[in-house]
Amino acid sequence: MLAFTLRRLIQAVLVMVVVALIAFLLFQYVGDPVVFLLGQDATPEQKQALRTALGLDRSFVVQFWHFLLNAAQGEFGLSLRQGAKVSRLIAERFPATLELSLVAALLALALGIPMGVYAALKRGSLLSQLMMTVSLLGVSLPTFLIGILLILLFSVTLGWFPSFGRGEVVQLGWWSTGLLSADGWRHIVLPAVTLAVFQLTLIMRLVRSEMLEVLRTDYIKFAKARGLSNRAIHFGHALKNTLVPVITITGLQLGSLIAFSIITETVFQWPGMGLLFIQAVTFADIPVMAAYLCLIALIFVFINLVVDLLYFVVDPRLRSSATSGH
Repeated sequence: MLAFTLRRLIQAVLVMVVVALIAFLLFQYVGDPVVFLLGQDATPEQKQALRTALGLDRSFVVQFWHFLLNAAQGEFGLSLRQGAKVSRLIAERFPATLELSLVAALLALALGIPMGVYAALKRGSLLSQLMMTVSLLGVSLPTFLIGILLILLFSVTLGWFPSFGRGEVVQLGWWSTGLLSADGWRHIVLPAVTLAVFQLTLIMRLVRSEMLEVLRTDYIKFAKARGLSNRAIHFGHALKNTLVPVITITGLQLGSLIAFSIITETVFQWPGMGLLFIQAVTFADIPVMAAYLCLIALIFVFINLVVDLLYFVVDPRLRSSATSGH
């Protein structure tokens, strides 16, 4: 277990160094921060003085090393558009994105797994066929269209939920949350459903496929021959082994929810990191873009590490392989 964890940690560090290099190259080849900060009318002496103050006159290796040290401390300089520290902007927006992603992930899991199990066990029923048909729409429709349709139906036509914003939030130190207020829950419903639709249908179809595959294995036939009840076979044996690949997919999908919530946040004007990134791209705000890239990579690496460890715990084949030294 220790050797397995160390290997994964070394791989994670290497991945983050490569991502940091890509983010650093944004500063080198996408615009000139000196021009952004001083403007076109600055004198050559002013530009050179600022370039020296920022350390841009040093060698590539030295600049990259200082970038790594600052990034490890969460420092990416000042936003070229807002003039504020990038770390503060990320800290203000991150709670909204994480909150939206977690609610969407819980919604997808809470509905996707039971629906997938039902679709596998009752695959000939009308409801099962209906769920599979609807799941095709969930996979096929683009996220922005789902969001617009939900706004049209539940905000414009019915007036049940707000169509934009985060609503009333509660400050818990530096962390802000809308889940402690009724208005916050009303605002998060439509964005969370929009973000969860694709993940829900993906999990449902994956669980159904894996469940059908497991039900055809020999040990399930032996369990039936021993006289075990259908409930014990389906939920005590089949579902447990079905969830092994689901853990991997679900873990990575949580990272995808955080990384690719950009469209949902834009449609609903949700004040999260996705909306901040879109604004940064529009105004070529390189420090914000670099910080977003590094943070999303860190989230993916962390989730991937946790998923690998969970996989190691759940799957006995990996444990036996590690014990035997292979």
